[in-house]
Amino acid sequence: MTTHTNQDTHTPLTVVVSRRVKIGEESAFEQLSSQMTERAASFPGYLGATMFRPSSPDDPEYRIVFKFRDRDTLSAWEDSPERTELLEQIEALLAKPSEREVTSGIVTWFTLPGQNPVKPPPKWKMTFVSWLALYPAVTLVFLLFGDLLAQIPLLLRTMAVTIVVMLLMSYVLMPRMTRWFAFWLFPKKNHDVR
Repeated sequence: MTTHTNQDTHTPLTVVVSRRVKIGEESAFEQLSSQMTERAASFPGYLGATMFRPSSPDDPEYRIVFKFRDRDTLSAWEDSPERTELLEQIEALLAKPSEREVTSGIVTWFTLPGQNPVKPPPKWKMTFVSWLALYPAVTLVFLLFGDLLAQIPLLLRTMAVTIVVMLLMSYVLMPRMTRWFAFWLFPKKNHDVR
């Protein structure tokens, strides 16, 4: 299953692949998955990957989340013989075919590994939760560094503030906000967050 939430070919993309591995094949699957990640890392546009192992027998699926710079670099990887060769071996270890979802934009801030397939919340909810994280982050930056920033030319000041805020949003604030507001963002999942 493939869903494209944004057709812009120049937008960073996050791909979430869910795989249910046959009992007893976990070790072989993880080895092949590691090889797949190593191969993907050598392709232009690759931005990283994370594997989420099954958290319990009740949820035996592996989730692999990886990112590419844009649609073109993702397509180049997905159409490559390097990927196809390993994918055939991986699929042979699965109890059912892989499920795959592609997301882009701020939707990637709102992904929960335990959600399969990943269905983003409504845009208005994502906007509201993003603002709840963004407003205090920007306020804190100006509170702590306002005097120093005032001495820097506008373009450099804006660049510095946006770099700091985006790093905070992507790596600190949004993962936490998504977990804290999971009950509201993903009401049907009943807090299934890990």
